[in-house]
Amino acid sequence: MANVAVMATTNNTSNNRWSMSSLRSALPSIPLTSASSIRFTRRSSPTTLQISSNKPKSLLPSFTGLRSLSIFGPLSSEFNGFDHGFTIIDNGGRVYAMRHGRRVPKLNRPPDQRKALIRGLTTQLLKYGRIKTTRARASAIRKYVDKMITLAKDGSLHKRRQALGFVYEKQIVHALFAEVPERYGERNGGYTRIIRTLPRRGDNAPMAYIELV
Repeated sequence: MANVAVMATTNNTSNNRWSMSSLRSALPSIPLTSASSIRFTRRSSPTTLQISSNKPKSLLPSFTGLRSLSIFGPLSSEFNGFDHGFTIIDNGGRVYAMRHGRRVPKLNRPPDQRKALIRGLTTQLLKYGRIKTTRARASAIRKYVDKMITLAKDGSLHKRRQALGFVYEKQIVHALFAEVPERYGERNGGYTRIIRTLPRRGDNAPMAYIELV
């Protein structure tokens, strides 16, 4: 009886085992697709083999140069400028590709500190008439000093208030508006002079004197 029970158990376990054929039949059939499909056609001539390649269409055209795919749009043979490449944004401004020719002297400072530095140097130059600073700073404050003198030559109340909003000391503005018409009345621009001097000791920075003419 024991042998019969063991044989029955062996038969049951062999029936419960998975075979490869039963596993394949249980899985869903997935159609295989490939880029190339082979088909046979029957014509009057003997059987021929044709291979057709079904490639997915690209979303972008093939890039063969700047004329094919360009961020500025298609380029025609008649060039009319780059005005068509500018994108108009909501506030009416324009987005340019690069900033050629629009360099601003940064002076290694953020915008607020740079403006405060320029205002301070302009105030000191108008107060003392001659200061010593680096060449970069002297070149940067030159146009602001000329602008303050130009405002003083006008002499109107509006120009005076504009100068008061830029120069730190009010007494300098009032003295400037009182003396400039007589001193620079016949001069049209070029109110400052930059004189190069020896480099600064320590970091060897190029130095210069900037003074009123």
